[in-house]
Amino acid sequence: MLDIKEIQALYNANLIVLAQHFLDRIVKRNISFADVKSVLVVGEIIEQYPDDYPHPSALLLGSAEDKKPLHVVVGVGGGLAWLITAYHPDARKWENDHRTRKAEQ
Repeated sequence: MLDIKEIQALYNANLIVLAQHFLDRIVKRNISFADVKSVLVVGEIIEQYPDDYPHPSALLLGSAEDKKPLHVVVGVGGGLAWLITAYHPDARKWENDHRTRKAEQ
């Protein structure tokens, strides 16, 4: 299982990889890297994906500068944190706490 302190330590040591998918998504979704940084620094892990390929990953929840909730998916492997994607949680898919998925209907 990933630990938020491990992710933060990798970020603070500048041991991060910005996947092309991540860069494409934040541009398309108009998410600033400053907002992503905020999630990495003070966010919390809300879901774990230990079987993700090629590295275990986790979903982090934090807030953008405008106080809107922001999710960031980070994989950890090979001594690096891999930023995979970032998005604002969709109210149709997430409960009001932004950390609980709604049941599929």
